[in-house]
Order: sequence, then structure tokens, then C-alpha cells
Amino acid sequence: MAPGSALIPRLMDLSPGTEALRYCFALPAHPESVAGARQLTRARLETWKVGGDVYDAAVLIVSELVTNAVVHTASTRVVCELRCLGRRLRIAVQDQGHQPGGPRLRRCSDDEHGRGLLLVDTMSSAWGSHDAGDDAGRIVWAELPHGMEQPC
Repeated sequence: MAPGSALIPRLMDLSPGTEALRYCFALPAHPESVAGARQLTRARLETWKVGGDVYDAAVLIVSELVTNAVVHTASTRVVCELRCLGRRLRIAVQDQGHQPGGPRLRRCSDDEHGRGLLLVDTMSSAWGSHDAGDDAGRIVWAELPHGMEQPC
């Protein structure tokens, strides 16, 4: 079914007349799906000819956001959207159920867990989260600037 359908909800609306490259995929909310999300992201970014630091950061961010959705929610599936708008790449991951308060950035973590959003914060120009509405879960998003690379 096409992105924006009942199976894969739209994660971000565009202003009329704005063109963008957009790619959505849904995966089961299982730990092994994180590797699949990285693979699908790499393939799409290569198709769009996004490379260098933006490519590496995007793959890492998708990995962290999908991991968080799998580990910290009661979801059965996770939806990821990549959207390229001019010189910005926006990544959004939607889960089906979230804990109250949303994701929290941990500045100090002594254990091996809890550093994912710190990496997202460091690698992205902006990130945040919001409820998807109608009890559809939460969307966590991050944006990356393209710098001197070719626009998407």
C-alpha cells in the first residue's frame, strides 16, 4: 500500500507546491528489525545520492530511533520516514505506544544504555517528538543539514 495509507500513516505534511523526496517503511517491532532499518535507509540514501557525514549520521539516527521504539514501547510495528527537503534530511520514526512524557535526553549515563538520544542530539541540527494523535503512538524526528553536499 502507498505511503500515507492506513497501513503507513503520513508523518509530515508539506506546504502546497513544495516538492520533496519521501520514503516510508514499516517493520515489526523486534530487535532484528533495527538492522533491516539501517539496510533500507542505506539503500534509499544511496539512491538519493546522499553521502558523506549526512549518510553516516542518518544511518546512526535511524538505528537509534528504531531501537528506542522497539525497546521502550509496546509496539508491534515501527514506521520510519525519510524525507529530503532541499538541503535538509528529516528522519521520523513512529511507534504504536509510548510511555508518558516521551523520550528524554540523558546527559550523564554510567551504564551502556541511555546514550541513544544523546547521539541523536549531537548528530542532528534539531530533533523532537510529539504524539501521533488518535492513540497512534509517538513520532520522534531528527533533521540533518546537507552543508555543501548536493541537495536531495
